[in-house]
This record gives sequence, structure tokens and C-alpha cells, in this order.
Amino acid sequence: MPHAVTPLRPGPPPEDHDIPDERLLPPLPVATSITKRLFDILVASSALLVFLPLLVMLAILIRLDAPGPALFRQRRTGLRGKVFTIYKLRTMTVVEDANNVRQATKNDARVTQIGAVLRKLSLDELPQLFNVLVGDMSIVGPRPHAIAHDQFYSERIPTYGDRFRARPGLTGFAQISGYRGEVRELKQMTERIGADNAYIDRWSLGLDLMIAVKTLPLMLRDPNAY
Repeated sequence: MPHAVTPLRPGPPPEDHDIPDERLLPPLPVATSITKRLFDILVASSALLVFLPLLVMLAILIRLDAPGPALFRQRRTGLRGKVFTIYKLRTMTVVEDANNVRQATKNDARVTQIGAVLRKLSLDELPQLFNVLVGDMSIVGPRPHAIAHDQFYSERIPTYGDRFRARPGLTGFAQISGYRGEVRELKQMTERIGADNAYIDRWSLGLDLMIAVKTLPLMLRDPNAY
């Protein structure tokens, strides 16, 4: 079983005991704010009440469209490197959660007919509202990747582990900045991680509200959603 990724960049041991280890410093406001947590609970619970009938209908259509469960479960890395199980509506004929997880690509043959529609409109992410309610995720934060991808990129991008200073989100600054979708080269992931860490360092409730508002139109016309 893969191990959780170290939440912060490991560095050389300090030569002077007066120099604090960054992993012992107080957590950032983005991870401890009561206001942010209340915002998450309010939005997630309200959205679940509104979308519950739609979720039930989509689950039935998924089961009729292709063999397999309606829900897709996969392990992801969350705040401070804690591994949790994420929930999505199943959009593919496979349910991968192993050391090698292949990222979805444009015109991916694994995507089902109804799955293509769900992915285009981001409706497959709706069950993650439950992840938000229990505290594994936030409405806004770095989008969580499969553990296999965390391990791959953490070995190649020095700042990758810094994204675990915050709860992963349903949407994030990287997504509204155009860094969603298939990663064809390392530079694309490096830019996505840069946006994630910029959000964490500059977090405010106003920034969360701005990201949430800008996400809404992307649900209907994001060219990187497939």
C-alpha cells in the first residue's frame, strides 16, 4: 500500500537548534480558520439538499449505462499528508486505485457515454460534498490527485508537498487559472502546483468567494474538462 506523501518539503537538519523546523511551525490560517470551515459546512449541506434528487437520478443512469457501481472511490492525500477516500460519480469503465493510475485524456475510450456528460459539466464531483461535510476536503483548495500521481510528482517538483498545508478542494485557484485537465509535460504540473501554493500563502475568505464565483461559468464551458 502506498504511503502518504510528506506534507511539507523535507530539508537538511538544522545545524543550530535555535532554527525552528518548518514542520513544527503553527499551521496556516487556511487550515485552521473556523470561518472557512463554517463556510464549507454551510455550502456543502445546502448544495446536498438541492442536488440530492439529481444525485439519485444520475446514480441510476450510471448503473444502466455500464456495469459497475454508481460511486467511484479512490484514495487521495489531504491536509498534512493524511490519506482519505474521495467519492465521485463513476464516469469510466474502470475503477483504478493502485500504484499506476492513468490520467484521463481527451477522447479517452474508458469514459462511458453518460460519464462524458458528467465530466464535461463537473457533475461527477458532486459526491465530494460529503467529503467536505466530514472535513476531509474544503469547497476551495488544491484539487487532490491520485496517490500514485502524488508520489510521481513529489519526486520531480520540490514544492509539490507544500500543497498539503491546506485541505484539498472541490475547486481551486489553479482550476480557474486554466491549469485543469490532462498533464502532458512536467511544466504544466509545476505551474498548477505554483498556483496551489500561491492560494495557500495568500488565503482569505474573500479569495475563496472569488474562486467559487469564477468556477460556476467554467462548469458549462471549460475546454479542459473531459
